[in-house]
Amino acid sequence: MIIRRELDHDAEAIRVVTAAAFRGLDHSAPPVEPGGDPGEATLVSWLRADESWIPELSLVAIEDDEVVGHVLATRARVDAEPALALGPVSVLPHRQRAGIGSAMMHAVLGAADALGEPLVALLGDPNYYHRFGFVPAQQYDIHPPDASWGTYFQVRALTHYNGQRGRFHYPAPFDPKRFG
Repeated sequence: MIIRRELDHDAEAIRVVTAAAFRGLDHSAPPVEPGGDPGEATLVSWLRADESWIPELSLVAIEDDEVVGHVLATRARVDAEPALALGPVSVLPHRQRAGIGSAMMHAVLGAADALGEPLVALLGDPNYYHRFGFVPAQQYDIHPPDASWGTYFQVRALTHYNGQRGRFHYPAPFDPKRFG
């Protein structure tokens, strides 16, 4: 397996991987179109077209010349300070629990740190993401867009973290009103 930056010709494979990874999950975003792919597959396309897109932080996992996983981080902010929003993280169902997701997480966090980013936030299972250094955001006095997220809203400070505190703001494509 190799993890590399997304290339233009990877877009459709990324959509397939993301749709497969989120299809049927209770916590998946609703389809944008009735009966369509899970909202996460559309979200990636919306993010790709948004000013928050950071090409260096959209990574694919490749096995035997096939995209089997994808992760991305986009520009977000804590009040007026820069931060990153991580997600979605997707691995083909038949390749899950094989270390691909972990490898992609380490790669994207390392790339973000190398770019001088201060902080990464995500919404996800604390039992999974703690292994990558994520902690509940309240430990950093960072507040989610929705208080009901509780400990599922997590942050990971990077080398250039400089004490940001306040409300976290996702890029516009994450707005729940855009989904079915």
